[in-house]
Order: sequence, then structure tokens, then C-alpha cells
Amino acid sequence: MIWMEKSVRRYRVFLYIFLGFAIGMFCWAAYSYYKQSVPDTIRIKAGTSEKINFGIPASGQILADSTRVIALNHPVTLVAGEKQESYEMELKLFGVLPLKNVDIEVIEDTLLTPIGEPIGIFVKTQGVLVIDTGEFRSSSGEEVSPSMYKLQEGDYLTAMNGVAVTGKAQIKEYVEKSKGEDIVFQVTRNDEVIQVKITPESDEQGIYKMGAWLRDSAQGIGTMTYIDQNNHFGALGHGINDMDTGELLKLGTGLLYQTQIVAIQKGERGTPGELTGIIEYEADNVTGVITKNTGEGIYGVVTEEFQRDEGMTAMPVALKHEITTGAAQIYCNVDGKCDLYDIELTRLSYQEENKNRQISFRVTDERLLKKTGGIVQGMSGACIIKDAKIVGAVTHVLVDDPQKGYGIFIEDMLVNN
Repeated sequence: MIWMEKSVRRYRVFLYIFLGFAIGMFCWAAYSYYKQSVPDTIRIKAGTSEKINFGIPASGQILADSTRVIALNHPVTLVAGEKQESYEMELKLFGVLPLKNVDIEVIEDTLLTPIGEPIGIFVKTQGVLVIDTGEFRSSSGEEVSPSMYKLQEGDYLTAMNGVAVTGKAQIKEYVEKSKGEDIVFQVTRNDEVIQVKITPESDEQGIYKMGAWLRDSAQGIGTMTYIDQNNHFGALGHGINDMDTGELLKLGTGLLYQTQIVAIQKGERGTPGELTGIIEYEADNVTGVITKNTGEGIYGVVTEEFQRDEGMTAMPVALKHEITTGAAQIYCNVDGKCDLYDIELTRLSYQEENKNRQISFRVTDERLLKKTGGIVQGMSGACIIKDAKIVGAVTHVLVDDPQKGYGIFIEDMLVNN
């Protein structure tokens, strides 16, 4: 009997531990869910009142005014003044447990014109990007790598022996004429400027090399999202990253060019499709200047001659808390003419670490499915419209299912406008 009592006690202890663990996991999951249900920043248009409805059992207190407490378990109307300003609100779950601090920003109310046109993109990096280092056979028959352990993937070469770097061809010529003498490179690494000394060596043909793979430009096709009243544009909904390092390219200069879509490779499960276009990199074809390359898109100014679809007029933007799931449209050009195509917004997320995938959607328009199979490469930046408001831009396709895609909220794109 004693051993049975001990077994029962052990069983009870195990049950209590398991129950405590389960309750703890449930509480942690609920806490995480509530935390992610509210964006880190709530923006309100100046001179307007905005109704927010997060439906969570929490209260918010404006830190600059301890007398103002906002209950978030039911719809709340926030009224903004005419000037742009910001506040910080502390959220507490059930009015007790600290949840998160939220910035409240009053922003300018703006109208944007959806564009949807394909654009040819050419950017020069700020300095020359190091892709990797490598070995080569020297004139003495040895395997050498002068840059190994000195340069790193992601470094930017900005000067050599005090001479400003303008491109990889310039570096190649300088190294070949070095006769094996030391070259001191000015290198930007993780936003820190350092000096690196490299001694080139001659290869089997007697040509001096430094043993590094370099890149100084990138080009491609995307879609312009919008233009504002000052001819400022936003496009892509994501940044231009290096194809090898995956890092956001540091922009030196950039231009937009006219492009014409000539072929469509339809998307299939496991294989993303692609828009193929012709870009003529000539001065007469320049349609804009790129001034920023950010994680939320590329930005700049279009020329006065830039041709836009006269069928679309300026629209208001929808902020995150205004957007709901359901029927929507994307505006883009895949066959020579801009058109609206039906989609369904299936999920909205406020996770700040992945802004480019906060909107999930599914293509429902049979016309677009017939033309492209869904979302394809080159459609990044296509404007997402719902209830006559711009809500975001297409950013990615779901590789396993081209009928599904991701987008970014338009208010996150406007932060860099």
C-alpha cells in the first residue's frame, strides 16, 4: 500500500507540474498574441478623428498626461490636432501587466496617385561592394588570396591610397598597375570606416590581382506604387538587396528608365514566374531619379515627362488600424495596360520585424491567373487598393503557391517618402 501511495503522490506532482506548464504556455501565448495585436506605432492624420478597435483587454496611458487612460477592449476614437506631433502611450494588460509602449504620431493627411507601371531600375552602389574573396594561382605556381582575412563579404571600398573609388573597373585597373605595391583601401564595414592594406600578387599571366569579387551596380524591373502631388514616387515595397550577400545595397546614384514588358513566365507551384522587359539605358529613356533605397522600398522624383495612366486619380491612404481583411484589388500593368485585378486580403499582421510581409493576400481574378498564374517577379510595388483607399503594395510571392502573396502597409512606405 505504501508504494501505491508514493506512486499516487508522484503522479499528482507530475500532473501539477504539467498543468502548471500548460497554464504557463497558454498565458505566454495569450500575452504574445495581445502584444502583436497592437502596432508599435499608431499614426493619425492631422485634423481628423480616427476610430481604432484592437479588441484586447488592455488600457493605455499617455505618458505626457497621466490623467488620460484609454481602454482598448472596445472601439476608441482618437482626435488629432492640425499640427504634426507625437506621443508615447504605455499599454497594460488588464490594466496591470506591462504590455508594450506605443508611439502615437500625428502625420500629414496626403493623397497619392496609384501608378502600377513597370519601371527599369539601375543603381550604383556607394563605393564598391565586396561579394567574396577568392584564390588564384600566382606566377610562382602557388595558390594565393591577397584579400582573404582582410576583406569581408558586405564591405564597401570607398577609397584606395587616398583616391576616391568610382567603380570596380577603376579598382581593377589600379590593381593591375600597382606592380605589387601595397594598396591601402578605405573600407566601410558595419557602418564603421577602417583602413585595410592589401598587397596584390601577379597571376600566371603576370597580371596583378587582389583576389576579391566586387560589384558596383544592380539593375532590374519592378513596379511603381504611387506618385504624390510633388512628383515624388515610391516603388517596390522592399529594398534592392545584393543577390549574393542578401544585404540592402547602399545607394550611390540611381535612375529609373522606361521599360516595356515583352514576355510573361507564368508562376507555378515551387517556381515563381517573371515579367521580362526591355530596358534601354539611354538618357532619353530616363523617367526618374532614385534618391533612397530602404527596406520599405525605393524613393525619388519622376521627371515632368513621366507618362502615367490618366484613368487613376489621387486617392486617400488607409492607415493600419483602418484596414480589414476581405475583397481588395491590385493595380498593375502586366500586358501593356494598367488594370485593376481582384484579390482577397486574408491576414493582417503588425510584426515590425517583417514589415514586407504584414499583408497576406490571395489572387482571385481569373484574368490575372490566366495571364501570370498569380504574383510573379516584377510585380513588386503593385498598388493594393481597398474601399477606394490605397492600403499597401505587393512585395513577395509565396513560392509554393503563386496565387498567394505578401504586401507592405502603405503607411510604412510613407515613412521614407
